[in-house]
Amino acid sequence: MTDGRNITTPLADRMRPETIDNFLGQDEIVGKGKILRKAIETDNLPSMIFWGPPGSGKTTLAFIIAKQTKSEFVRFSAVTSGVAELRKTIERAEMDRRLGRRTILFIDEIHRWNKAQQDALLPHVERGTVILIGATTENPSFEVRGALLSRCRVFVLKQLGKREIIKIIKNAVSDKNKGLGNLKIKIGPKAIETLAEMSNGDARTALNVLEYASLTGKNITPEIIKESFQKSHLLYDKGGDEHYNIISALHKSMRGSNPNAALYWLARMLEGGEDPLYIARRLIRFASEDVGLANSRALEQAVAAYHACHFIGMPECGVNLAQAAVYMAKCEKSNDLYAGYEKAMEDVREFGNLPVPPHLRNAPTKLMKDLGYGKGYKYSPDHNYKEKQEYLPDKIKNQKYLKNTKKKKG
Repeated sequence: MTDGRNITTPLADRMRPETIDNFLGQDEIVGKGKILRKAIETDNLPSMIFWGPPGSGKTTLAFIIAKQTKSEFVRFSAVTSGVAELRKTIERAEMDRRLGRRTILFIDEIHRWNKAQQDALLPHVERGTVILIGATTENPSFEVRGALLSRCRVFVLKQLGKREIIKIIKNAVSDKNKGLGNLKIKIGPKAIETLAEMSNGDARTALNVLEYASLTGKNITPEIIKESFQKSHLLYDKGGDEHYNIISALHKSMRGSNPNAALYWLARMLEGGEDPLYIARRLIRFASEDVGLANSRALEQAVAAYHACHFIGMPECGVNLAQAAVYMAKCEKSNDLYAGYEKAMEDVREFGNLPVPPHLRNAPTKLMKDLGYGKGYKYSPDHNYKEKQEYLPDKIKNQKYLKNTKKKKG
């Protein structure tokens, strides 16, 4: 038996389930009869990507596979492991393969591997030298190279429910071998419910806060849980109301041209553990929605900030996001582009697939020319860009989506 206070390994790591039967949640992919469960039980695994929010069980599922597979299991962190380490792993994998032994390569936070690193891995996944298991909180369609992604099966893990988090907390409190059972702490239903709600579906967060709270004494109250949250990290629920409240505050501060408030809300998000790429994506949206045609350089700034976050990560990229957020706040604003696009979408939904006017259609074949495709089209340069012709379908001709639209000379 163990004493929870004398163990250096974090509670969240100690409480990881070691079998698929003890793995809570994700029944859609590992429930009885599901494809992934069968693959694990038969040790016949494809290369795959686990995509899901923090604390949903991606790494735990990889560790369960490590326990149950007969393959060599190698773990990489995308933050610390690079191409040089990959080459050594591939050399060992090729030797093991000749001896009839497979190698599973688990890459945590695979979205942090750049193009060169992913390209270096690709041929070895193609040849089957390694079976890849990647874990990511980011949409793999955007963050994993298409060629690599096409050779992997993507499994989507959902945020854990409150009931599952409560069960995980109770297991940790009662377990005398790996958990806090020997401490004989008292934590009532209300405190457990508070912890589950504030953890926001993140099992790791729940166990980290529970472990911190256990250091304060044997009687853990809801108030102690709340204090432990604030002491262990700034309260910022990445999937809950406060998450949306703060991103809303950042957005509205930039829209209201208040750079000081924008900096504050940006700092709140980053210090609370928000993914910088999420913030960067919101800035890119803002650049077109709220700045738009008033300053077309805003989109360049936002995209550059996104790339900067990719290149250097946290905490260094905080200042790049700050630069972009302050730039957005100080820009002239215009929502004409956003409003115009919304109106155009409304027409598309209302009128459906309106036909392209014949004079605007390409006519690469004689038949198309005979049908009148392209007939009567006025080539703009020949008319000094002052030609008069309709560019919209007849049903919505003369429709205006933007204010003060002007023809631009090419």
